[in-house]
Amino acid sequence: FAFTGQVLDLLTGVGVSRVVTVSSIGHRILSTIDLDDLQAEKRYNRVSAYGRSKLSNLLFTYELQRRLAEAGLPTEALAAHPGVSDTELARHMPGANLLSPVMKVFTQDAVTGALPTLRAATDPDATGGEYYGPDGFMEYAGHPVLVHSNPRSHDADLQRRLWESSEELTGVGFDLTNG
Repeated sequence: FAFTGQVLDLLTGVGVSRVVTVSSIGHRILSTIDLDDLQAEKRYNRVSAYGRSKLSNLLFTYELQRRLAEAGLPTEALAAHPGVSDTELARHMPGANLLSPVMKVFTQDAVTGALPTLRAATDPDATGGEYYGPDGFMEYAGHPVLVHSNPRSHDADLQRRLWESSEELTGVGFDLTNG
C-alpha cells in the first residue's frame, strides 16, 4: 500500500501502466479482517495473519482499481497468486519436512509459480480488477488463467475502510488526479 502510494504518480504519468499485487489462495483461510486489530496486537496466529494479509492485498487491488477508474487514469490494478510453488516459504512451518514428499505432488516450481504475476503484468488482454492464478486442481499448479477470489474480497465497504485504515497507519495518501 505505502510503496504503491509513493510511486503511483510515476506510473500514472506514463500512460497505460499496471500495478500488480501478489496474493495467494491463502486469502481464503480467513474471510474476515478485524479493522480494530490490523496489526494483530490483541491476537496473533501466523496462519490467520498470512490469510489476512493476502485478503488485504486483494481488497487493496480492487479498491485501487475502483479509484483509478473513477479518476479516469490509464493505470490499472490487477492481482495474481502463484498457487503452491516450491519455494522457501514453508521452511519454518512445523511438520513441513514430513509433508514435503506428499506436497511435491501438488506443487510446481517457483518459475512456473511466477507466471500468473507475469501474465497480469504483460498480457495485453488483461484488464484492471482481474485476478490470475494457476488453472490446475484447486489452483495449486498449472498455467495462468483468470481466477476468482472469495466473496469477502469484493466487499466494497470493507475495501474502502481498509484503505482508510491503511492511509492512517502508513501516513501515505494517494494522488489520484488526472494530470
